[in-house]
Amino acid sequence: QVQLVESGGGLVQPGGSLRLSCVAPFSLFHIYIMAWYRQAPGKQRELVASITAEGRVKYADPVKDRFTISRDNDKKTAFLQMNSLKPDDTAVYYCNADSPPFSGLPDYWGQGTQVTVSS
Repeated sequence: QVQLVESGGGLVQPGGSLRLSCVAPFSLFHIYIMAWYRQAPGKQRELVASITAEGRVKYADPVKDRFTISRDNDKKTAFLQMNSLKPDDTAVYYCNADSPPFSGLPDYWGQGTQVTVSS
């Protein structure tokens, strides 16, 4: 079963930066919507950012102007650049590949990578 592979998480001080990567090893990567979710302890999983196959992006209000989502279709990789990190950004971050509507293709998830923002 295909699984997305995230990397780049870790411990960072407030105001610092991290770049998450998500390798998606399946051939139709370029037609999928790629997204990053996060789940903090005791909270529900929430959408952080998404990018369509055409490159249109959306961000959750708490991360606007601080996070940037991007993708490299040749490398089948999605990225999340996180700047000006805050303690409230502490969570497990998950990569998601969302199949086109009515395509019958499966969706994929990664196992998650821990991001901790603390001094």
